[in-house]
Amino acid sequence: MTAAVTIIDRSHGVAPRAFDRTDVGANDPAVAAKLVQLREKAKNRDALGILRVVLEEFPGKAAIVSSFGSESVVLLHLIALIDPATPILFLNTGKLFGETLRYRDRLQDELGLTDIRAIGPHPDDRAKYDSEGTLWSRSTDACCNFRKVVPLRKALDGFAAQITGRKKFQTAARAMMEPVEYFEGRFRFNPLAGWTLADLEAYEARHNLPRHPLVEDGYPSIGCIPCTRRVVAGESYRDGRWAGTDKDECGIHTGIDGDGI
Repeated sequence: MTAAVTIIDRSHGVAPRAFDRTDVGANDPAVAAKLVQLREKAKNRDALGILRVVLEEFPGKAAIVSSFGSESVVLLHLIALIDPATPILFLNTGKLFGETLRYRDRLQDELGLTDIRAIGPHPDDRAKYDSEGTLWSRSTDACCNFRKVVPLRKALDGFAAQITGRKKFQTAARAMMEPVEYFEGRFRFNPLAGWTLADLEAYEARHNLPRHPLVEDGYPSIGCIPCTRRVVAGESYRDGRWAGTDKDECGIHTGIDGDGI
């Protein structure tokens, strides 16, 4: 059955609320109460239902964070069914595969996405921290920080909610995530949290969605070129990311369950 299409009306202003202010912390009673309310509202809803909650609760103030990686098409297709004008923040680190950039352009066209915002490290930070472009070989954490974490934090300023495509099966840390969290001053929604890899593949097949071209070439999880390799037989889903280290997160999605609530 085809999902009903709902267009979010942005024509009416929204009165300021306590939890919309950037100076409000995770322990603020208004934030804690709102988190409880949002979790209750999202309870027992499917991914499309959770996305509707986000866009109805935070009209004009919610953004998707997408890598346009191996599974990104599922979340982007879902959001396009509701409101294809939802802002999508795409981290162009300067180290991405050309296939990822072309895939982004293809999905923008095929899904009708109208507000993809490519963000990246500031030129001054490039000159200061990685003038030769080899920081990844000395400190992957430092490279991720200035190429991903810092630009994303700046890009999220002004948004009260962010939407991610994280799933519990991806990493040990993500296994504890909730569909709705509070992180770094805004509500964070993970509508695909409970989806498995089989669920994602079935959805892609059912809707005939284009796959990232590197998936068939042995890359089930795709990041920057220097820190991503093919996986081989017997390896797990994300063994090709930061291979040979204990790192499995870049840092933009740390924090579990409200950070203190």
